[in-house]
Amino acid sequence: MAISLASLQKNAPKPPRIIIYGDAGLGKTTFAVSAPNPVVIQTEDGLGNLAATAFPLARSFEEVIEAISSLYMEEHQFQTVVIDSLDWLEPLIWQRVCQDNKLESIEKLSYGKGYVEATYHWRSFFDGITALRDAKGMTVIMTAHNEIKRVEDPTLPAYDRHDLKLHKRASAVAEEFADIILFAAQQTNTITEDAGFNQKRIRTTSTGQRVMHTAGQPAFLAKSRFPLPPTLPLAWSALEEAMSPQMPATAKTNLNEE
Repeated sequence: MAISLASLQKNAPKPPRIIIYGDAGLGKTTFAVSAPNPVVIQTEDGLGNLAATAFPLARSFEEVIEAISSLYMEEHQFQTVVIDSLDWLEPLIWQRVCQDNKLESIEKLSYGKGYVEATYHWRSFFDGITALRDAKGMTVIMTAHNEIKRVEDPTLPAYDRHDLKLHKRASAVAEEFADIILFAAQQTNTITEDAGFNQKRIRTTSTGQRVMHTAGQPAFLAKSRFPLPPTLPLAWSALEEAMSPQMPATAKTNLNEE
């Protein structure tokens, strides 16, 4: 087809695809199910006593895709889909790779080919949840756990940072698809103390408050395609308030309606 000015389209903001990650027990799942009208696709038994509507615990990658397909094909009133969690989804994808290749371990595929093949399934998963956002107008929230990884940057000395607890190839795909990556953590302060003999020591203390970082730092992965404050309280209402002025009425429905 010939390209002309008649083919121009005006882009309309859509509900966000969010990843929130951090240490266990911080309240990531509580944050996720606080979004409007959520439905949870469980890959781990992490809901505990939270009141939430959820699919049965997925035992295979196929069951995860079936849950996504049912939300896409069937009529429903859910406004948010929650994936809890990405790092428990990863073994299901590895299991699928092993089944396809009739192997006991993904490591049996030489030269990292198993992890390359896994990225195809990751992209299939992310394409599915993106279809829920585009066709159903659903906000997507994915939880993940935290892992400290070594970063080899050609322009800087190597350093450690908090990152998604995923294989590096899977993490790269997740970072590509996500509109917002939130690093959940306890707020900390540093205190410099006199250690004697003209020496100083730095002590870290926690304020007890839980926050989410929206902008990346050398110490942790975070990002946002929306202009957000660099740090917010760890609560859905805080993100909702920060994002609401930027969203059109059609997309605000997912952020503001209960």
